[in-house]
Amino acid sequence: MEQGLSLSQLLFIVLLGLFWINGWAPLWAVLLVSIWYLSLIWLEQNGTLDKWNASRALGIILMLRTNHGKVALEKVSNPRRFWRWYGEFSIWLCLGMMGLVVFLLFATAILTTMQPSQQEVLPATDLLLIPGVTSFVPLKWPLIALIIALIIHEYSHGIQARAHGMQVRSFGLLLAGPLPVGAFAEPEYEEMVRAPLRERMRLYAAGPSINLLATWMVLILLSATANGFVAENPGVHATGIIKETGAEDAGLLPYETITHIDGAEINDYDDFTSALESYSAGESALFSVLPRPSDNENSERDIEIVFTDKHEHYMRPCLEEISCDAEEYSLLLGDELGIFEGDAFVGMIVSEGTAAADRWSFLFNEESSTIEKTVQTIFAPFAMLGVPIANEGHTMILEERAMLSAGDGAIASTLGTDGMLAVFDFLFWLIWINFLLGFANLIPMVPFDGGHIVRDGTHSTLRFFMRKSNPIRIENLAERLSSMSSLFILLILLIPIVLPRIF
Repeated sequence: MEQGLSLSQLLFIVLLGLFWINGWAPLWAVLLVSIWYLSLIWLEQNGTLDKWNASRALGIILMLRTNHGKVALEKVSNPRRFWRWYGEFSIWLCLGMMGLVVFLLFATAILTTMQPSQQEVLPATDLLLIPGVTSFVPLKWPLIALIIALIIHEYSHGIQARAHGMQVRSFGLLLAGPLPVGAFAEPEYEEMVRAPLRERMRLYAAGPSINLLATWMVLILLSATANGFVAENPGVHATGIIKETGAEDAGLLPYETITHIDGAEINDYDDFTSALESYSAGESALFSVLPRPSDNENSERDIEIVFTDKHEHYMRPCLEEISCDAEEYSLLLGDELGIFEGDAFVGMIVSEGTAAADRWSFLFNEESSTIEKTVQTIFAPFAMLGVPIANEGHTMILEERAMLSAGDGAIASTLGTDGMLAVFDFLFWLIWINFLLGFANLIPMVPFDGGHIVRDGTHSTLRFFMRKSNPIRIENLAERLSSMSSLFILLILLIPIVLPRIF
């Protein structure tokens, strides 16, 4: 390199080395980031980035700009009154979600502070949540979902800019190597500065809000897709075997499918519970079971299970608790759960063959009320966040995934089982990425959209209550308060990351 490396650039290389030495990042990751960083510096110094209409940001991020999409933007943003209304709605949606974001950040920080040594230390690559790099985020569908989420996020910013008369200089993509890590719409800076605070807040809120709205819109499609699956084989299976019960003694394994009990056909959970009503504790029955999908066997086997006492099993927690009234607890089991002495108990956690899909088909569950469906819809994205972590990057438990088959609907029949599973995976990751992108962007800290909303909102509030004060004084105060809140939030963010590594 003609100009060589500056002191700050050398320090960055040293910092990367410290990440490897301390075990926070593997050697291959450090080497790849270093090569990418040095390549960007070289391209910047020889003028190549200028020729590409690109620039370097935050050291290792490549900003690629384009004017493509501006014509379409002009057409989409034409109903300006509608988009201004949407921008106002976005502000209130984002403020509500921002309160939840702050609550979760504080709760996580407090829990980590109370027991830092018991918190799991995630690898540095898992903190980045990058497709193909993070252990529980695969490459294919999450990468496609990320590109779509980034496009609609930034395009929504651009629509708000044009709806309020601001010019958009360019659109662009943020790259860390070959992976997109962000996108941007670049309004004219002078117009942004001169724009009314409310209009700027609408612009900033539009990005996260469209990701959140896309989350729940795609959730409807996911629920419809999940409803299109049927069980490959009729019956029920155990997701868990309870110790010291007939199921364990007989050698029943998790995810083996029970098809018959003493010759009676078992198609679903209702058949299973009905069959058990004719038995009592101490009796036995012959269970016909199919092997687990992972066993790659087709032969059915018969096992004899001796039933234990269901009432005795459910009474055990009460008997182990000194303050528990056994007689009252027993009556409660009978009145509320219909569990009585002598009831037959297999000793398994029962699920149907469509359990992997049933979890997300709640919108088409005829037994659920409108209120139940609404609550499930609101909280479903939160439940989805932990699924890839629990399933090592998969959208379902693999054993239960193998039990699914495409239904007889027109779309399901056309796509087949593999096609339906591919659609499910894509929609799942589209929800996951959109929700995470919208949620993370509402962190009330600059440079996130949430930070800009807080800054302009603070400025607007101060201007309302300090009408007689100098506007410059109000602006400076708003900037100081915004900077202080950003630093405070940064500290809160770092606590769950740093403390477990120290202790």
